[in-house]
Amino acid sequence: MNSKTRTPHQIPARVTGVAHLFAAASYSLGGLRRLWQETAFRHIVTALPVCCVLLYAVGANFTDYCVLLILFFCLIAVEALNTAIECIVDHLAPQWEVFARDAKDLGSLATMCLLFANGVFLGAVVLRSYVLA
Repeated sequence: MNSKTRTPHQIPARVTGVAHLFAAASYSLGGLRRLWQETAFRHIVTALPVCCVLLYAVGANFTDYCVLLILFFCLIAVEALNTAIECIVDHLAPQWEVFARDAKDLGSLATMCLLFANGVFLGAVVLRSYVLA
């Protein structure tokens, strides 16, 4: 075999049982490390404590904080999927392609919808605190 011949990547051994839980956690941490490279994700992480301070300032209850966390975790999940779509599309279409633009735009739309959902929730909590005050 000469140095120019490519060797196929070996398929990793299948992990089962308790070891699978540790392997899955390792994969998730790898995804988190990759997602941290995205500016949008860092903005989301920065926004969470700011939103928590806002909820505290308006006297939000425990349920409000729980809903905020659920919405933020959903936002992070969608941002991760959007980043995955972008990684795959960039690999498949290094040049500009209509399908690539459409896939990226749709992923961005999904993220924007959850950003709006977070904004609507925060707005409702703030409005409730002033209406009931």
